[in-house]
Amino acid sequence: MNVEVRVQSLGLDRASNTPVVILREQEGERVLPIWIGPGEASAIAMHLADMKFSRPLTHDLLVSVLNGLGGRLDRVIISRVTDATYFAELVVRVGEREISVDARPSDSIAVALRTEARIYANEALLELASIEMAEEEEVAESDAVFGEGAGEKAAGKSPGPGAASTGPSAEAMDPEELEEYLRRMNPEDFGRFTP
Repeated sequence: MNVEVRVQSLGLDRASNTPVVILREQEGERVLPIWIGPGEASAIAMHLADMKFSRPLTHDLLVSVLNGLGGRLDRVIISRVTDATYFAELVVRVGEREISVDARPSDSIAVALRTEARIYANEALLELASIEMAEEEEVAESDAVFGEGAGEKAAGKSPGPGAASTGPSAEAMDPEELEEYLRRMNPEDFGRFTP
């Protein structure tokens, strides 16, 4: 079963300096953090900040191609995780036909935001993330009671694909922090584009 989710925030895993998009279920409290690349994080952040460009960027181009071919993005489904890699599908409608296209969740989210398409996550992924977050909270509580280091932690490593840190590693950035983060990124992360 799939559950509708929305982009709650864009964060930064400070342990690995990797962007994290936090999806939250539309009618509930569960969240699904997905570690993504800096280019995709930039594409999501630019759309959330309502930044416009004179020429289409990659995700805007895909939307234009879909529209030009008479199709539209109906929905995105984040379907599974295998070997710490999330998988997603772009479900495109062309007339009465429905076409499913394999895609990375980060690209799928960037396109969904631009088309106002709905985003869904498999129920099992939300459950897995909830269980892992509850375990991390228990570890944090035991650290508070017994002192730092009492619980197991992967120091210096980013959490697994379903985990989200409740500490600073996955906190949402305010607009100034996001702008500074994007400014500090290496130009080769974006090819010739620099924000």
